Amino acid sequence: MQVFREHHDLRGIPVSPGIVIGKAYLLDRRKVRPPERIVDPAEVEAELRRFRRALAQTREQLEALREHYRESHLGEHGYLVDVNLLMLDDRMIVQETERHVREKLYSADWAFWSVLERIKASFDAMEDEYFRDRRTDVEHLGDRILRNLAGRRHESIADIRGDVVVVAHDLSPMDTAQMDVARVKGFVTDLGGRTSHTAILARSLNIPAVVGLESVTDRANGGDTVAIDGLSGVVVLNPTEDQLKEFRRRRTRYRAFRRELESFAALPAVTRDGHKVRIGANIELQEEAASLERYGAEGIGLYRTEFLYMNRDHPPTEEEHTIAYRHMAEAAHPFSVTIRTLDIGGDKLVHSVPTQDEINPSLGLRSIRLCLREPQLFKTQLRGILRASAAGNVRLMFPMVSGLGELQQTLAILEEARGELRREGVPFDEAMPVGVMIEVPAAALTADLLAPHVDFFSIGTNDLIQYSLAIDRGNEHVAYLYEPLHPAVLRLIRRVADAAHAQGISVAVCGEMGGEELHTLVLLGLGVDELSMHTLSIPRIKRLIHHAALSEARALADRILTLGTAAEVQRTVEAYMRAHHPSVLDPVEFGWSAPATAAKVS
Repeated sequence: MQVFREHHDLRGIPVSPGIVIGKAYLLDRRKVRPPERIVDPAEVEAELRRFRRALAQTREQLEALREHYRESHLGEHGYLVDVNLLMLDDRMIVQETERHVREKLYSADWAFWSVLERIKASFDAMEDEYFRDRRTDVEHLGDRILRNLAGRRHESIADIRGDVVVVAHDLSPMDTAQMDVARVKGFVTDLGGRTSHTAILARSLNIPAVVGLESVTDRANGGDTVAIDGLSGVVVLNPTEDQLKEFRRRRTRYRAFRRELESFAALPAVTRDGHKVRIGANIELQEEAASLERYGAEGIGLYRTEFLYMNRDHPPTEEEHTIAYRHMAEAAHPFSVTIRTLDIGGDKLVHSVPTQDEINPSLGLRSIRLCLREPQLFKTQLRGILRASAAGNVRLMFPMVSGLGELQQTLAILEEARGELRREGVPFDEAMPVGVMIEVPAAALTADLLAPHVDFFSIGTNDLIQYSLAIDRGNEHVAYLYEPLHPAVLRLIRRVADAAHAQGISVAVCGEMGGEELHTLVLLGLGVDELSMHTLSIPRIKRLIHHAALSEARALADRILTLGTAAEVQRTVEAYMRAHHPSVLDPVEFGWSAPATAAKVS
């Protein structure tokens, strides 16, 4: 009997590059949603025992997975299992569930599900995309516990036979790590984000992947032919013969492009006219530092320290800070690591930090403001950073400084920490460079006042754009107004660079603009000295810099600074890049376009 295969053109979020064609393996991971059930008081202890057995079973499964990581080439990602194991002990997860069983007489399943929903809502409210994406980690762990509570089998990707493309509603990092890359050619999912751990693992495994397709599991059937373009996010179910030829041709081109890119990773970023640009990496987790050399990073331009404070009841000790930062200093050697102090606030999941409920947390008690309100908490971190600076390659950076008065208060606490260490005879780097992030318009407009007091600036373009344009980019109604090339943003960057250079200090960009090829020449032309980005972007940025000249970047910047709207700037930059650096707009081949009927996913 002939099986009719439906054709679908889709578009999602490309999270791991590569072009593959394979047969669909539909992974059944439907959500486990327990029924609302109230138990008899006499059943409470039995429900609590059932919950604890499910936790113990989950722990056994995770420890087996950790052993799998250790024995495979994924040892560097073993921390993902450790994070899940830590969550199993999380106060909110365990104690709150047990409280719901005891006090509300919820069944164990219903109590745990209720707690889980509240935790996920807390992540949804977070401003930072990276931390917001941690919601999926909680969700994946929760699904595993609920399956164990319900006595349902956890279908394993390790059981897959044959060459396939996995089609799933969602995949956890554990699922991804178990993929046999000799069999699984790629994967596509309904859900997922660019900075999820699943996406990070897919890139590490070189498995092409597109996520956020919304309904691919509704449209696909097992055995369908699936073509994935992990560069553009295009996915085609049961492609036509012409589309298959196009995918195969692009696949050949992409393999050649990868070989070319790899040759740039080890080279310094120097323009045709001899201008050197330092390219650093943005790192969130210690284990990510293992990829610095592979992608050609010259140190760590931004190390976010918030992860140290999450999923725990008490803030990290000075010793824990010191150990973590020393590890990063060693990983970055012989280059430097720029450590950003705590940048968090209003996030309910950070139990270890005294935050408060706020109507508008992005404009409230967060970041350096929170640290100045809690000087002892702040000083503990500063002492840890100072002790780690004895390695000699540590830079310290303060986020969200809004003016000179705030900077002076911050530096006073830093000096107190230095004085304490001197009196205690604890070694540290007296000359450790200290900088500030320029993230709010007030800091950009007073950069000339800040510059004499610090050793460097680093522009956090994500927040600078958001605050300058008064745009919440997570708000779907106004997200279209989030415009990196808005004239106001460009003028602020130029102002900051001029103020820095007048004082003889450097200026970096560590926001998303730093890793976007379309913006590279604009930033260099405006006077930015250093760029820091996700490690995967580094070879492509280096490749562009090698083919470009600083003189053309300056001419382009001068030209766009005369334009009045973001749309005009965007068109001008795209036209320039199309004429002079066309591979930036399409790295594999110019002229590729998404299918006209593609379902657009923002």
